[in-house]
Amino acid sequence: GKTLIAELSILRMLNNRAERDGGSRHLEPKAVYIAPLKALARERVKDWRKRFGEGLGLCVLELTGDVTPDMAALRRADIIITTPEKWDGVTRSWQKREYVRAVRVVIIDEIHLLGEDRGPVLEVIVSRMRYISAQTDQECRLVGLSTALANAHDLADWLGIDPRPGRGMYNFRPSVRPVSMEVHIRGFPGKHYCPRMATMNKPTYSAIMEHSPVNPALVFVASRRQTRLTALDLISYCAAADNPKQFLHMPEEEVETLALTLRDQALKHTLLYGVAIHHAGLNDHDRSTVEELFVSGRIQVLVCTATLAWGVNFPVRLVV
Repeated sequence: GKTLIAELSILRMLNNRAERDGGSRHLEPKAVYIAPLKALARERVKDWRKRFGEGLGLCVLELTGDVTPDMAALRRADIIITTPEKWDGVTRSWQKREYVRAVRVVIIDEIHLLGEDRGPVLEVIVSRMRYISAQTDQECRLVGLSTALANAHDLADWLGIDPRPGRGMYNFRPSVRPVSMEVHIRGFPGKHYCPRMATMNKPTYSAIMEHSPVNPALVFVASRRQTRLTALDLISYCAAADNPKQFLHMPEEEVETLALTLRDQALKHTLLYGVAIHHAGLNDHDRSTVEELFVSGRIQVLVCTATLAWGVNFPVRLVV
């Protein structure tokens, strides 16, 4: 849903830019999409190059720490997809960079991350873009996308958005969703992290077997190391139930061949049992293989870190 809002915002800018001055005699107005992670930026580039590039003939450009296009490419770009740190560095010299002054819409995805470590960077970006807009006397629309917020009015006021209903702020309750959601909470005692996490693995396995015995399940843990430990425990519980590969929904020969192409040793082992791990430490090939297998339903359980919840969309029946 949020991605659709971003696309509509870009289409509105494209629809209006022929009637507006681009802020430069040479450059057309541009859109900037800020993703919290480089992985999400690459995913959006891949998707939008098909939608906007092949479909509308627009230039979609990636601007991250891994990819730095030359000035000519940035001037030609219609849509720039970047990360907070990269756009912060680029806009510091906005007086010398004509393409920055030509930006007419800035879309900040996962703006609720303002409260996290990278929050100050987002604050600087918003303040600087508003300042550039005021100095150049050119409108720059700010679009913030987030989950449901408790202080949406405060955020709207900071972004310069009219908080009245239908005037620019839309905050939907978590209950407003096409698929109903049940929430179960269970607490675990213990002062020490590792023993407490270990005690959660058996109830996690029980929850999967009770609520999603054959459907996809996501298990979120706090660290990369814990993805491996939890995945191995889930496999051991399957073995104790006399069906060690009950989470695998593809031929064993096929998964064994796929496992040979993977670099992560823990993933090579767990994937054979239909349980995969997903974290920022995986290389692109391992990550894309896991995502493809999970989305297609060939593996049932994915143990991951919180970064997966920042924008990757997977169809699941159960989230732990």
